[in-house]
Amino acid sequence: MYSEEKGYLQSETVLDTTTSITDDEKKSVNVSTEHDAETIIDRIRAAGDMDDILSSGYADFFVDKLRTMSVEEAIEVLTYALAYHSHDINFPSTTHDRITLLLEGEIAYDQGPALYNLDLRLEAALMKYHSPYPEVRSVCTPVDDPTMPVETFRAYAIGIFWVCVAGFINQLIYFRQPHFSLSSQVIQILVLPCGQFAARFLPNWTFRVGKYSFALNPGPWNFKEQMFATIITNVGAANAVWGQYFPVLRESIFYGATWSNYGFNLLFNIICQFFGLGLSGILRRWVVYPSKAVWPTILPTLQLNRTLLVSEKKMNISGWTISKYKLFNILFGASFVYFFIPDYLFTGLSIFAWIAWAAPNNKNVAYVTGSSIGLGFNPLPTFDWSVINYSTPLVRPFFSYINQYIGALLGGIILLIMYYSNLKYSAYMPPNTSTVHDRYGDSYNLTRVLDSDGVLIQSAYEAYSPPYISAGYYMYLCSTFTAYTFAFVYIFISEWRTFKEAAIGLYENVKYRKSSNYDQYRDALSVMMKEYQEVPDWWFLFFLAFSIIIACITLKAYPTNTPVWCAWAIFLVAVAILIPVMVLYATTGYFLSTNNLGTILGGYMVPGSGIACLLIRALGYCVEDQAESYVSDQKLAHYAKLPPRAVFRGQLLATIFQVFITSGAMELAHGIVDFCSYTQPSRFYCAWSHSIYTGTLLFGAVGPKRTFDNLYPLIKWCFLIGALAAIPIYFLRFKFPRYLRYFHPVVFIGGISVFGTGYNLSYYTVGAYLSILFMWYLRTRKLAWWSKYTYIISASLSAGIAFSGILIFLALQYRPKTLSWWGNNITSAGIDGENTEALKDIPAVGYFGLADGTWH
Repeated sequence: MYSEEKGYLQSETVLDTTTSITDDEKKSVNVSTEHDAETIIDRIRAAGDMDDILSSGYADFFVDKLRTMSVEEAIEVLTYALAYHSHDINFPSTTHDRITLLLEGEIAYDQGPALYNLDLRLEAALMKYHSPYPEVRSVCTPVDDPTMPVETFRAYAIGIFWVCVAGFINQLIYFRQPHFSLSSQVIQILVLPCGQFAARFLPNWTFRVGKYSFALNPGPWNFKEQMFATIITNVGAANAVWGQYFPVLRESIFYGATWSNYGFNLLFNIICQFFGLGLSGILRRWVVYPSKAVWPTILPTLQLNRTLLVSEKKMNISGWTISKYKLFNILFGASFVYFFIPDYLFTGLSIFAWIAWAAPNNKNVAYVTGSSIGLGFNPLPTFDWSVINYSTPLVRPFFSYINQYIGALLGGIILLIMYYSNLKYSAYMPPNTSTVHDRYGDSYNLTRVLDSDGVLIQSAYEAYSPPYISAGYYMYLCSTFTAYTFAFVYIFISEWRTFKEAAIGLYENVKYRKSSNYDQYRDALSVMMKEYQEVPDWWFLFFLAFSIIIACITLKAYPTNTPVWCAWAIFLVAVAILIPVMVLYATTGYFLSTNNLGTILGGYMVPGSGIACLLIRALGYCVEDQAESYVSDQKLAHYAKLPPRAVFRGQLLATIFQVFITSGAMELAHGIVDFCSYTQPSRFYCAWSHSIYTGTLLFGAVGPKRTFDNLYPLIKWCFLIGALAAIPIYFLRFKFPRYLRYFHPVVFIGGISVFGTGYNLSYYTVGAYLSILFMWYLRTRKLAWWSKYTYIISASLSAGIAFSGILIFLALQYRPKTLSWWGNNITSAGIDGENTEALKDIPAVGYFGLADGTWH
């Protein structure tokens, strides 16, 4: 055993080396080496973070590599790995400590020369030939078959079909509250029988076009084709981000711009989609190639893919012998059936605000514990997986989730202090709402202050009211604006090596066009990917240029009141901020949305125009969101070892189909009676569009100058506070890594910002319990079990509620069949359910806030 005096952090797994070695484990190490199988298994167990290797089916592969590795090579590999992962928060601390101890030499290692030699080469073999991250090892293999068919006719046909279906359904249902979607997990399940049907019934014909040929049916449907088709359909499953914005521009309850027809929607859709595709090619150097870019959010998709199509060896892992495929089917069925209860039969189980129900007319109880008007301080707020999984607790790393949750707890306390002290007149509004109010306590009536072109009428504004926001939304804005500049500075400093390597790689690729991007990376995945041709940078740059040109033409051809130079400016800002945001997302699973930044910039660029602010915000956010979608799928392809050029062609073709399909779905949605109204009978409320409208009203129509100077001046200082705070906090973490290793300040600040947009602690508390259980306890105590089952549990539960939600919507909710009883009515009863009660009544003078003549 390793000595505790040496500083090695032991866990129960490490200490449990006396357990008898099973026959399955002996079979997993079946090659002849200078050490017997039992010794090797004992050393793997002793490591504490390699248990998954024994159940992976590739233990003999590593032992074979171990046998051919010299001590000198092992030392070189581990020296590089320790330097590369020195500030990598996802790199297991036990692995870091063990490598440090091994590199101190045989004398410092108290296990003797033989075991030192074995452990040194075993650790180096893992670093060189696989991933150091257990979560990546659980979904990837250390070997590849480049001859396996990928870009086949049947994969394209099935993928494009589901792009059209998923794109149309997801775009249309997106406007409904609550909405469901054909997620990546759902689409994989639908793609599988299609692929197997094609493999069975398509004729085995071969077609030739010039020097190229392709087989109509190249054999059994394989997991690479499955993943390729899934990546294609993900373009449709992600729906069009512009769809969030088009109702705000077009519908009469918002800006009512009648000129925003199908052609305008199609052009803006093209701009957003293709700019995102082009930008993903630049981002790949930061978030695809580096092994530190783990992308925890995409790992369940890959695990599900392998579960559906790759057979596994039956082994006893912590008493479990059930296969991943069987477990998936059981949990999928259970989730499918159970979701009928919280989604239709007893909706109170979904938003289980039981403390507020006990005192329905008590304001203070509703504010603190409520799930609608309140902050959600409730130890058991939901029994609904769709609510629990909002924060993806079985996907995100434990440190990331807990940082955000602790930040949310602190944010809730601060918000209560703000509200009860009536900061900025917030006590005259509900505490946790995104609705903008006027000085009379009503929702702000924008039509009273805008002309027909959506431009502010100064005299009308002076005669009516300034806009006021809730304490929750005020804190949301302050924390997110702090996070923008903090993240930019902090991530750039902490990941400067990654930025430097990516910049050098981009320069060398332009200078030496035949060089490989993978040459500068030494991890096993990049080495294997050298077998495939890369996508030239100019392919991506073409679509960047194409999108900018279309944006300029569109803004000029329609009465948008938005200068062309605004498109160039917001694109440049979006690209600058997107790189650190994507690095953050790829390592922590936390996505820092920058959509509000575009709102402020739009307000400064075109003061007084809500429509111009809306379009500038849309350009900035669409670029960000679409780029994230494309580049995450490229990382998925990297893990699955798909040819990059095939993936590019698949994404491009899918995008062409998607822009037309989703634009048509938007047009159909526009024709729905009372579309986006909160009285719409089928609940097509367009909830996020209302929030966007609020932001563009506050910072666009009224303008950031009036907002910052007269109403909420602290907001503008948050940008400076964030930038200045990043430097000392980075050096504190660098100075005290032992105590602050797992503190991530950007994610912590992000936790403070969970309020004010319709969400609260109710969506995070149960997830925190599951994160502690799965992502900490089981991952550190039962790694082999965790590696095999965790992502399958998450994927199966999510797929079950998605299919169940589709059935419930089509059968019971599209044409509403109301089930009225206490369990369904309680969620809308009382102060918490009504979501309109304020702490203070309007003063006797008839209004609250600034005195007349002081807000102009």
